[in-house]
Amino acid sequence: MLQAVHHIAIICSDYHRSKKFYTEVLQLTVIREVYRKERTSYKLDLALNGEYIIELFSFLSPPVRPSRPEACGLRHLAFAVDDIETVIKHLQQHKVEVEPVRVDEFTNKRFTFIADPDGLPIEFYEL
Repeated sequence: MLQAVHHIAIICSDYHRSKKFYTEVLQLTVIREVYRKERTSYKLDLALNGEYIIELFSFLSPPVRPSRPEACGLRHLAFAVDDIETVIKHLQQHKVEVEPVRVDEFTNKRFTFIADPDGLPIEFYEL
């Protein structure tokens, strides 16, 4: 049946701002970028460590999706990291607001959250 997560699709409100965030701040690499004229929409395929992981879409005037208070649906996107302090320092150098580090009560692992340019919660979970 299921083999793996193939990709995560994200719709953004400002394509160029989100492309910069995901490629420069999070350092995902571009696999392919396509402008779909018939939809007036970009589709950007992004990889993490060579693995296809995110499709970033732009559409004209997409509706805002609530994320706080906790709304029904996909809660957040989480990335595994080796050293949370290094990640925090990198994010702060890019002027990204980082929540205080918390400790998972079940695993004793450290984690923190940021928001992407559209407010999508992104977690960094230390291995």
